[in-house]
Amino acid sequence: MCADLWSFALSTYARPGVEAACLRLQEQGADVCLLLCGAWLEQRGVALEPQRVQALQQLARPWQAHVIEPLRRVRVQWRTMAQQDEPLAALRERVKTLELDAERQLLMRLEALAQTWPTDASCHSPWLEGLATEDAANLDHDALQQLRVVVTGT
Repeated sequence: MCADLWSFALSTYARPGVEAACLRLQEQGADVCLLLCGAWLEQRGVALEPQRVQALQQLARPWQAHVIEPLRRVRVQWRTMAQQDEPLAALRERVKTLELDAERQLLMRLEALAQTWPTDASCHSPWLEGLATEDAANLDHDALQQLRVVVTGT
């Protein structure tokens, strides 16, 4: 088990099927950083409490909306043009790096918030659903379940 959220997110995202599941969930409006945080909290045995969910969401929303999403929009917007324009392709890669750095900063902030929450290996709280509640009706539940299976094995 990875102690820090960033290492957990990287190792989880590298597992077969996780990237595709995360991208499907992201396209449907889910905050993948929050979901990865939820998977990390599940794995650590942190009890899900409504005020914890709210605190994570309140921390993540502005960072997603004002930092990560604008970078992502530029990167996506440049995709087609960058295929024909090498200097633009290089700039797009730099934007992609900034986007990843912004996601890392968010994960570090989420970890700092949750770091003091007690852990209990026997606790099995459904953090993925808890953090996806606002978007739950629109989300691909198979992708959510795939993420859970990779993380928890269940």
